[in-house]
Amino acid sequence: MTHFSYSSPQITMQNTSLAEVMAGPTAVKLLLIADSARDTLLATPPFAAVATQIALGQKAPYSLDDSQGLQRVIFMDARPALDHRLYKQVRSWVGSLAGLKATHLALHLEGFDDEHRAQLARVVLACLLAADVTLPTQKRSEATRPGYQQLQLSPPCELDMARLSAETEGNGLARHLAVLPASELNARHYRAYARELAQQEGWQWQEFDETTLAQKGAGAFLAVARGSADGQAAIVRLSYCPANPVRRVALVGKGICHDSGGYNLKVGGSMYGMHLDMGGSAVALGTLLAISRAKLPIEVHCWLAIAENHIGPQAFRPGEVVTALNGTTIEVVDTDAEGRMVLADALTLAAGDKPDLLIDYATLTGACKRALGSRYSGAFTNRPEWLTTLIALGQQSGERVWPFPLDEDYDDNLDSEWADLLQCAPGASPDHIDAARFLTRFVPAELPWLHLDLSGFRNKGGNGVVGSEVTGFGVRLTLTLLDSPLGMGAPDA
Repeated sequence: MTHFSYSSPQITMQNTSLAEVMAGPTAVKLLLIADSARDTLLATPPFAAVATQIALGQKAPYSLDDSQGLQRVIFMDARPALDHRLYKQVRSWVGSLAGLKATHLALHLEGFDDEHRAQLARVVLACLLAADVTLPTQKRSEATRPGYQQLQLSPPCELDMARLSAETEGNGLARHLAVLPASELNARHYRAYARELAQQEGWQWQEFDETTLAQKGAGAFLAVARGSADGQAAIVRLSYCPANPVRRVALVGKGICHDSGGYNLKVGGSMYGMHLDMGGSAVALGTLLAISRAKLPIEVHCWLAIAENHIGPQAFRPGEVVTALNGTTIEVVDTDAEGRMVLADALTLAAGDKPDLLIDYATLTGACKRALGSRYSGAFTNRPEWLTTLIALGQQSGERVWPFPLDEDYDDNLDSEWADLLQCAPGASPDHIDAARFLTRFVPAELPWLHLDLSGFRNKGGNGVVGSEVTGFGVRLTLTLLDSPLGMGAPDA
């Protein structure tokens, strides 16, 4: 199995002027200039070529290519709003630099106040670092682009470089795991990798294999696992336990390494790409890595529900009734709704630790993607007072979420004649809401809980700071959340 590796470039700050940067030896320069300085600069000889490009109707970024190297010039609002428009702009600027194969880059911000310069620098550097992550490929002819060795920022501003690097590593791990083909990342390999990573990072590691889960009565998870003849499904717990933590957080991820749909077999092209159905667990694991590398004072227990949804003589079938770990009986309706089944028992285990906050991640429903597309992910929480804050945190992080209702009367869709509840509603329904209501049965009401249905995990053009189609959506959002009053458990969050 291809292991994730990332070496962060050296980031230095220099108190140099625009003229000094332009005359400097760095081969590639990205010059972001506030509109307030635009007219003055365009009237000077060094910017004559840019003035000509503007007069000819060309769009930014403008190029200055001379003996001082390639310089990209962009004029922008002096007080840019931190929202999806800024993230999309920066991704496009950074993407245009990829073909240059530069190892050294100078970033200069001219005409911004301290607050907006720091905000803009943080976004641009995060995009540069995300673009610097090399994802695995099986193409023999794929040329490896050299990574950045040094990024020079001027003028200096308040930035936590270690935190930026940690976020990049966590998101990079999530994307790396997700793009591995099903022939390389199966349940056995995933479990082994999680154990190796725990040893490498100094995390505590615990594994609940199928035998152990059967003894505990985790019938919902095991129903899905039955279709695989190798007995390699498991729920894995990884724990980061710093001294004197301020909060205890549980992260739960759906880790279906391949989803055939089971007896409700996916048809047409809908099975293609289902090796990405472990994306939720990859985000949970990447978030754990980011928190650990950033040395945040947060105790984290990460639960990975690792299995594959196959078809075979022992696979679970519609019409069965299975009993989950907490004793809830479930009438199976659709074997392609396997994600909520494995999450049910994983959430029960995670809730047993009584964390201060429980977050689960899953590429769970097509209904959420049909509702939102792939630029947003769906958010559900048992704390409705959080909803406005969650929207704002999504905009701030570049990983946008939109909340959906979680009202009790949706439970009518899950009424079963034979069991405590239906796995999902037969026929048409708002399945993303039904799935979230299903999961509430496995999370105590007193435990603050956030469920992310990751419709934004794969989006052409990227999301947030990430320009690749597989986005690792959720790592940056979670770290932003943990920095907020909501993540710190403030009563007014």
